[in-house]
Amino acid sequence: MQKPVLAYTIGDKRYLNITDRCTLHCTFCPKFCSTPQVHEIDLSLPRRPEVGEIIDALGDPSDYREVVFCGFGEPTLRLKPLLEIASHIKNHNGRVRVNTDGLANLVHKRNVLPELASCVDALSVSMNADTETLYRQHCQPALAGSYQAMLDFLQLAPVYIDKVTATAIDGLDSVNIDACRQLAEQRNVTFRRRVLDVVG
Repeated sequence: MQKPVLAYTIGDKRYLNITDRCTLHCTFCPKFCSTPQVHEIDLSLPRRPEVGEIIDALGDPSDYREVVFCGFGEPTLRLKPLLEIASHIKNHNGRVRVNTDGLANLVHKRNVLPELASCVDALSVSMNADTETLYRQHCQPALAGSYQAMLDFLQLAPVYIDKVTATAIDGLDSVNIDACRQLAEQRNVTFRRRVLDVVG
């Protein structure tokens, strides 16, 4: 049986694959619509990896421009391991970014941003739609109120973390990228347009 990939490199960034669980079932996610791969790297996880395994797979954080929590699951679902690993990265002169769906406060039923702020330099939040109807269509959330919770998280995040970016994918049916940009700007966060089927 092939050993699971817990860390992988694209360019000058190191990516950590700490979970495959998510409360969204996005129609554009390769995990659901093709194969669980990024750049021909299989990110399937037969089980939840331990903190020590992930740190061992990471290597020296200072070798990379940043270390990004981004696999085929939502990293904040494993908040405690995420915080432990991110603290290790910071203690070893690394820079930490978390790619997230912005639903951590909804899932954990509290504001987790102060905890993230202790060891996270940047957040990239997947907005993906300019209306709740389109968000439900494309992201298929399991939790009620997910779209508003994501927008609320975006509004609150810059209070705690200096670099916050909202992203949306150009190419999703009916999604207005300019409207997504406006939603981000209204919340004082940066906006980045992504391209459908281009990962990393």
